[in-house]
Amino acid sequence: MSEPRAGLGVLPYARALAHSTRGRIAIGTLLAMAVSAVLSLAEVAEPWPSIPLALATAVVGIPLLWRVVRDAVHRTFGADLLGLLALVSSSLLREWWVAVIIALMLSGGEALEEAASARASAVLEALARRSPTLAHRRLPDGSLQEVTVAEVDVDDVLVLLPHEICPVDAVVIEGRGAMDESYLTGEPYVVPKVPGSSVLSGAINSTQLLVLRAGKRAQDSRYAQIVGVLEKAEGQRPPMRRLADRLGAGYTVIALALAITGWVVSGDPNRFLAVVVIATPCPLLIGVPVAIIGAISLAARNGIIIKDPAMLERLSTARTMIFDKTGTLTYGQPTLAEVTLAEGFERDEVLRLTASLEQYSRHPLASAVMRALGDLAVLPADEVSEEPGHGLQGLVDGRRVTVTGRKAMSSAFPQLAALLPSESVGLECVILVDGEYAATLAFRDEPREGAREFIAHLNGRHGVVRTMLLSGDRSSEVTYLADRVGLSEAHASVSPERKLEMVREATLAAPTAFLGDGINDAPAMTAATVGIAFGKNNDVTAEAADAVVLDSSLDRLDELMHIGRRMRRIALQSAIGGIIVSSVGMVLAVLGILPPIVGAICQEVIDVLAILNASRVAWVRRPMSDFRSE
Repeated sequence: MSEPRAGLGVLPYARALAHSTRGRIAIGTLLAMAVSAVLSLAEVAEPWPSIPLALATAVVGIPLLWRVVRDAVHRTFGADLLGLLALVSSSLLREWWVAVIIALMLSGGEALEEAASARASAVLEALARRSPTLAHRRLPDGSLQEVTVAEVDVDDVLVLLPHEICPVDAVVIEGRGAMDESYLTGEPYVVPKVPGSSVLSGAINSTQLLVLRAGKRAQDSRYAQIVGVLEKAEGQRPPMRRLADRLGAGYTVIALALAITGWVVSGDPNRFLAVVVIATPCPLLIGVPVAIIGAISLAARNGIIIKDPAMLERLSTARTMIFDKTGTLTYGQPTLAEVTLAEGFERDEVLRLTASLEQYSRHPLASAVMRALGDLAVLPADEVSEEPGHGLQGLVDGRRVTVTGRKAMSSAFPQLAALLPSESVGLECVILVDGEYAATLAFRDEPREGAREFIAHLNGRHGVVRTMLLSGDRSSEVTYLADRVGLSEAHASVSPERKLEMVREATLAAPTAFLGDGINDAPAMTAATVGIAFGKNNDVTAEAADAVVLDSSLDRLDELMHIGRRMRRIALQSAIGGIIVSSVGMVLAVLGILPPIVGAICQEVIDVLAILNASRVAWVRRPMSDFRSE
């Protein structure tokens, strides 16, 4: 991967650090250290060189004191308490350089966390930015009235200007054009529209003016429903404890016990101060963020953008992997596999008639029909309509053509049901021409190369014990794919709302990772322990995800899982290694062998070693994945 791609992973965090409150505090701490160093080199008498250091320590220490008090009220303790004690102790000893280095470690770690959490509301902001606020309502006299989207009522006639976003679910009544519905369907297609075509709220009009009849109010339209589900999911996301806090809770108790023991046994308060200084939890507070930043850079070099760094430590704990179907385990491009013709019809004739209608549809099979048409030209079509449950129909070259499903045809034309071939395992559509059965088209959305091996690899190498497939497609196709790739569970005909519920239920049972690529996957991604987006075609889905795999490759997904495991392993090495060495130093301090000044120096050596070890996360020049799809 090229270096510019690597920058995608790090530069956003550098910018976030520079613009965040805690980032500015960290920068101010560095400036205070520089000012103090200049004053010392200029041989300015004390206390002037110490004043910038003392001020920087106070700026970091006062908010930290407030957090520790707040945690104490809730009876929770972590690394922050030791950090505060270290700041206070070093200040009482007037070891201002020790104090300001601790302050830098604290503010730097907090700034990294603040930059990581800044995306918490980015999903809803992305949706809000593209939500239309105004609509053009056509009055009976033909004039246009600009109204707010909330004022649009069912059956209002709306004029959609070129490049505008459709404000409500509606039906085209005048004009011919095309709309980009990829935000809602996950399919990167521009769908032609003619009178009778349905359009979804959130779709983007192309270059032609369209006249629409509103089918729903804005708050009832599909786009608003997805925003509502996503907002609910974001609001119900459980808080995650920092790795540093989980480790620091026990470490804090041990450090305080040793410090108090040293003071009580010796009667010398310097023993207490010496223990607390050597116990400064900088390996916890900065070692983990350094490992995370290294992992972000490593992931970016492999075409993976980490949006929430905390996912790197959560990913390795995932025991349930949940997949959307289209575009994840499959290529997302159904292909025409078989054409079963009725007597009196020819293959090219049926394909031309079908494609002439399908060019106006957003259904995933429409693009497969268009590809199968090849060099054949489409015919003019009129009166095109697509009603849910009834299929697509219209007049093509003067002939009434209907593209529908097996159940719908059997219900509407029971006398023709006996003419249908055996039901296909994959996708299919039935073609009627002038009320006569003409053909059945069978399609396949084939699994990705190596998908079965990858599912087996998840259990063998990553500890995943449960794999689930959640899809809106029909049961026969979902079951076919699950059998082909070896999934333990498969659920068909799942709506985005139901998908959210199922992901939430699975997450309560065990940590989950959800993989999807459409905007309707965004709520489920937010509810999962980790959400991963495949591809980069949808910015809202990418915002909802904790990580984005840019080139839609199972190899890259495996790479991400290995990076997460490597980051967690090295971060724990730095944190626990620092704790062990500090613990030895604390024992020496309790015995009076290690005075406070020497303890402070030793602690800084421990910090440097912990940071150097944490930085090893990014020192990888070869692919980490041990799975290859080809």
